[in-house]
Amino acid sequence: MPLFALSRWPWWRRWFGNRSERAAERFLRRQGYRILKRNYTCPGGELDLVALDGRALVFVEVRSTASADSSRPALSVDSEKQRRITHAAVHFIRRHRLRDPVCRFDVLLLCWPANESEPRIIHYPHAFEAVGKFQMDS
Repeated sequence: MPLFALSRWPWWRRWFGNRSERAAERFLRRQGYRILKRNYTCPGGELDLVALDGRALVFVEVRSTASADSSRPALSVDSEKQRRITHAAVHFIRRHRLRDPVCRFDVLLLCWPANESEPRIIHYPHAFEAVGKFQMDS
């Protein structure tokens, strides 16, 4: 099977997503975060970045666009997306046997204007609470 057939996304979308996640990781490191994991996957969900901000375990959703308009990627973190992220976060916590961690969900929006090598980044710490039947205290 050809390598490009291993994903449901076209190669350019995977490339753009990986580029955005690397830029998000650099941004968070400069803010003092410690990156623990990139692209953590489990059945039913994925976490773009898992990081530590002080003592808080932070699950970071990275959304990006090739335009200067950040509204579309921001709207894509809807209730269903939040539920899948929460599910993956609970899976991560259980898999690593973490006991009562202080957790939060951040969203990073990256806008890549044409002819610019670095994106404009908008950081939303505490972007949403855990949702669904997989809430953190269950």
